[in-house]
Amino acid sequence: MNIFNILFSSLIFSFILFHLNALNVTHDSRSIINDGTHRIILSGSIHYPRSTAQMWSDLIRKAKEGGLDAVETYVQYDFSGNLDLIRFLKTIQDQGLYAILRISPYTCAEWNYGVSLRTKNDVFMNEMKNFTTLIVDMVKKEKLFASQRGNIILAQVENEYGNINWCAQMADSLNIGVPWIMCQQAAPPEPMLETCNGWYCDEYKPKDPNTPKMWTENWTGWKFKPTKMGHLKQLHDVLHSIEYTLTNGDVKNEKLNNLVMATIYQTKEKSSCFLSNTNTKIDANVNFGGISYFVPVSTQTSLMVKKLNKAEDEPSSLKWTWRPELIESASVQGRRDISVNKIVDQKDMANDVSDYLWYMTSIDVAKDDPMLNGTVTLRVNDTSHVLHAFFNGEYIGSQWSKYGDNNVTYVFEKNIKLSLRKNLISLLRLSLNYGPMFDLVGAGITSPIELVLSKNIIKDLSSNKWTYKVGLNGISNKFFDTNCASKSSSNWVSDPIPVDRNFTWYKTTFKAPLGNKPVVVDLLGLGKGMAWVNGHSLGRYWPSYIANKKLCKTETCDYRGRYSDSKCVSKCSEPTQRWYHVPRSFLKDGENTLVLFEEFGGNPSAVQFQTVEIGSICINTHEGKEVKLSCQDRPISKIKFASFECVGKESCSFKITEDKFGKPSCEIKKLAVEAVCKDITF
Repeated sequence: MNIFNILFSSLIFSFILFHLNALNVTHDSRSIINDGTHRIILSGSIHYPRSTAQMWSDLIRKAKEGGLDAVETYVQYDFSGNLDLIRFLKTIQDQGLYAILRISPYTCAEWNYGVSLRTKNDVFMNEMKNFTTLIVDMVKKEKLFASQRGNIILAQVENEYGNINWCAQMADSLNIGVPWIMCQQAAPPEPMLETCNGWYCDEYKPKDPNTPKMWTENWTGWKFKPTKMGHLKQLHDVLHSIEYTLTNGDVKNEKLNNLVMATIYQTKEKSSCFLSNTNTKIDANVNFGGISYFVPVSTQTSLMVKKLNKAEDEPSSLKWTWRPELIESASVQGRRDISVNKIVDQKDMANDVSDYLWYMTSIDVAKDDPMLNGTVTLRVNDTSHVLHAFFNGEYIGSQWSKYGDNNVTYVFEKNIKLSLRKNLISLLRLSLNYGPMFDLVGAGITSPIELVLSKNIIKDLSSNKWTYKVGLNGISNKFFDTNCASKSSSNWVSDPIPVDRNFTWYKTTFKAPLGNKPVVVDLLGLGKGMAWVNGHSLGRYWPSYIANKKLCKTETCDYRGRYSDSKCVSKCSEPTQRWYHVPRSFLKDGENTLVLFEEFGGNPSAVQFQTVEIGSICINTHEGKEVKLSCQDRPISKIKFASFECVGKESCSFKITEDKFGKPSCEIKKLAVEAVCKDITF
């Protein structure tokens, strides 16, 4: 999923004009053209389903302040509550920004369908047409396309799988009045515009000479946790200042030496130049236009380091209650359970109702059965993701695939002791719905499922009577919903609180942290599961998943050169994630409720709520540049260098000159500054 996207096309258009005039959006080889004017568009992603409606206005405002011209988003399948697409698009419009609508209908990771996807399949084609038409009609009704005086200047159909020509004709027939783009499609059918996805798109060139360069997904943006609208603002301002030259000027490339290139954009009135150093290790000094320039391998913009506000923590103060999740078995069959004498694919049986599916069967063992007195191995074939196994109501083990091993079959094996007469086997399968061609790859448990005593004594259970139950009891009965709490409050036990016990529900109450800083809940100590605050889902957690300690290198880290996700890796042997955002709109005055479903087993005693704020700002720059630092409404308490300009202020700026810092002993004049932000208590 992309975090920051850059599209070369269009500057901010005034909010008033969005409402008074329809905008004619066209293009040539240089850029998107709005009403005859070439534009540069800097677009950022805000995926509205991942935030609350109360957050949208502030997020979009910050995007605008950071120099962005447009906000782009995928489209979800539900439009209720925080998934109100039209409200989100109107919020973008109210802030005076363009919108780029990625209808798709794919949001990168695939979705469960009961048909073959992205093929010449009538069922799929009809469903895609219905969905795309529905979204277009919703947007047209509210007059949100630029051709209707709205702010949507581009729309996307398909995502990273553009080999389907028929969807181009289908999209074009909807007559939205703005260009359609396809994501990651080489030479798409007319009138679709080709775009680039990737770690780098600097060498990308569209196949169609009349298509402008557009970068819809900047994959390197995935790896940066802080938002980009702040520390890239100056870059955005520079690009806007030379917009006319970039989109109208003549372009030529000039080699300054073997590894440094000057790209020059020139009109009759002015010119702009970009110097690039393609060496991955060595900085360069070059002479261009009679002026000497230092061209580093890479540059470092300002970074904001988040820190937790310890003053508002509630360590060890949460009082917990708990209850177990019901372990299903074939001995009691519910009304909605289904029984068949075969193993069924999880997608077909669960039908996208839940990620969890129980497979349950029973085995009758006679006195003369050779398996009765021996050690038997339960052997289960699974198509990766997560499997939990229970025998006669007792947990016997789990297995899951490693990161990156998508659609790989593994074998789960565990020794068991069979009892005389009936024995119960319950297998809980979790599908993460992730990976390419999800519809074509089997999901869940596969045949055979076996009891193995020896090489010659194997009992195949695949044709047994298998009972299937979709979902978990606690989720079906809404243990997480505070409105349903009175119905089952007597079933929550306060003492003792079990730890490292899988399939356990935990509940506690807490007071919302004061102020308006972002709130997070620290789930360190837990295994894997799901979390809710006041009935609102925070999503899944997995703090027991530890980053590979072998990825961190002991030698000095060097960021320079082309990007790699294995370069300068830090925090190995730590959880991949431990803090989870709790939107302020989920919280209320007085008592709030946190509910956890712990799937693997963990200890909730360390769980605590915290607020997040900027702890420090770092910047690295060269002589002649102006340094700007801000703690965002909080005073700067300490500067590791150049403190005479900044301490006590909420923001500061100063010129890097020899008069202030003295003459350096090295040839390259470079300054690193770190500002520490002051804590404020009330």
